[in-house]
Amino acid sequence: MELFTDAIDEKGFFDPRYTCDVDNSSPELRWRDTPEGTAGFALIAEDIDDPNHFAHWVVFGIPAAVLHLPAGIPPQETLPNGIRQGLNGWGKLGYSGPCPSARAQARTYVLRLFALGSVPTISHRPTRDELVEAISPHVLAIAARGRYQRSIQIAG
Repeated sequence: MELFTDAIDEKGFFDPRYTCDVDNSSPELRWRDTPEGTAGFALIAEDIDDPNHFAHWVVFGIPAAVLHLPAGIPPQETLPNGIRQGLNGWGKLGYSGPCPSARAQARTYVLRLFALGSVPTISHRPTRDELVEAISPHVLAIAARGRYQRSIQIAG
């Protein structure tokens, strides 16, 4: 399975459009070559340099026939086709992009798409950890990695 996004450039860095420095909108994602028997998908965008894998986006209930998420998905619980969003690391619904301290080293963010052999019922807005626990027995994963470091603005 392959995951494609314009959020990560050819050098592996996260595009600032999808961070707190510009639009902070969710990136467009496309995937292909899904495993036979895929019943649906889930997605987690997270900071893997954080010991708790801070979640920037939690998406689940993506039907097997859907192979694309458009950019700029609004922070609402239910999307077209029954797709749902959970709570990010700030406890808010939907996407919130990378936003490390301006003095921090570049951090590693991962977009992980999970192909699920069966889709568990999740009746609430899950956190990253709750989603991982619910889907882990059913999953195959692919990761696209990107790094991001904020520019330090020097007043002149």
